[in-house]
Amino acid sequence: MTDLVIVRDADSIRTVRMNRPDKKNALTAPMYRAMARAIDTAAGDGIRCIVILGAPGAFCAGNDLHEFLAAAKAGMLDGDVVTFLHALARSPVPLVAGVQGDAVGIGTTLLLHCDYVVAGTDARFSTPFVRLGLVPEAGSSLLAPRLMGHRRAFAALVMGHGLDTAAALACGLVNVAVARDQVDARAIAAANEIVALPPEAVAASRRLMRGPVEHIVARIDEEVSLFGERLRSGEARAAFEAFVNRKR
Repeated sequence: MTDLVIVRDADSIRTVRMNRPDKKNALTAPMYRAMARAIDTAAGDGIRCIVILGAPGAFCAGNDLHEFLAAAKAGMLDGDVVTFLHALARSPVPLVAGVQGDAVGIGTTLLLHCDYVVAGTDARFSTPFVRLGLVPEAGSSLLAPRLMGHRRAFAALVMGHGLDTAAALACGLVNVAVARDQVDARAIAAANEIVALPPEAVAASRRLMRGPVEHIVARIDEEVSLFGERLRSGEARAAFEAFVNRKR
């Protein structure tokens, strides 16, 4: 495992912590691989709940900028990203997340696969895909409307309207809001509550509530295909050029 992702197991709970605070936990290919592996192997390792955490002030700033620009030049998403998205969708183990600070792009859309989300009062959620000439990813075009309704999902995924913690609570993206220094402990407490339940009943109930996993995976794959097309589009190239120029 890369030290940019810290994986620890205790009491049937696996904690997966993104650990690149100097870059606000922007995800690189090795980080995607490490997180996918941690999720894929959990059930076989006797893990009954996975908790995904970030760093103080930054849950996840989305994809690493340099790798994202490389993807734009290549006109396709990196395979490690897709592997991670499939791992999220196929996980038979309940997923809990604890969010502090910024959750951008995949930092927000990965939460749609989680069963319980704790957010700090400082959390901010944003999905600026369309502003970059792209389309939503991670199955969010299916899961977000299902969770929050078409209009709220359209405002977030297409119009790029950000959400603070109160708005995320109101639309169902977040279960509970706490002080930012209590996020990790509250997420672990939720995981312990899940682990204390009869595991077969949890698994069966979760399968019923989520519906066919293949529908989610199919939507992820459709989004990936369109994402690649959009990366090669004139709109996306102009948006990326403007974005890079702003960064200089």
